[in-house]
Amino acid sequence: MLMPIVLFAPQAYAESYVAGQFGVALPSIGKGLTDVDLTGVFPEGSTMSDRALKTSALYGAKLGYFFPQARWFGIETEVFNATPHIKQQFTTVTVPPGAVMGGTATANVSGDHFRVLTWAPLNLVFRYPNTRLQPYVAVGPGIFFANVESTFTGFEGSQSSTKIGLNTQVGLRYFMTRHVTVFGEWKYNHARFTFEETVPQFGFNATYNMHLVAFGIAYHF
Repeated sequence: MLMPIVLFAPQAYAESYVAGQFGVALPSIGKGLTDVDLTGVFPEGSTMSDRALKTSALYGAKLGYFFPQARWFGIETEVFNATPHIKQQFTTVTVPPGAVMGGTATANVSGDHFRVLTWAPLNLVFRYPNTRLQPYVAVGPGIFFANVESTFTGFEGSQSSTKIGLNTQVGLRYFMTRHVTVFGEWKYNHARFTFEETVPQFGFNATYNMHLVAFGIAYHF
């Protein structure tokens, strides 16, 4: 009778963890910045073609907690940074017919510096517990802090946008010891950015769909 009690007791403990993560952002899967609407001096209805982004490294950290009464469920906060800069590319601008200078124009536009800091304040985490290899999924809101620094001649400047969106992840965690785990996960981020007219005469709104792959190591206590 003693052995079942000994084996069961550790499973009743609360489990917290802190982790570091690194990986890569893969904008080519999500098509970069899409559904681009132009604002500022552009008339309503003006659009720009999708803006392709560069592959970027990411780095960040996590802090989480699994509940002792339901070890398959936990909460987590995470933060990570990526710089998927906007590529130099042929870009098409469309202004509605009937507006001043209405029509379509295409030009090779220089690239811009683009940075996104993501903070997911409350991921809901669901895992398969009580084994060394644990699959898990998580979902929660993300707060996205984006910044664009334009290098296009005549439009130099910096624009920022902070928006609430979606943060999701699917991963595998492996317990190397009782306290140390390694993990790998796929993330998906979605937000709609609004870059105001801080760059002279130019602002834009765009949808951000980003796929990311991250790896890391965690300490559980």
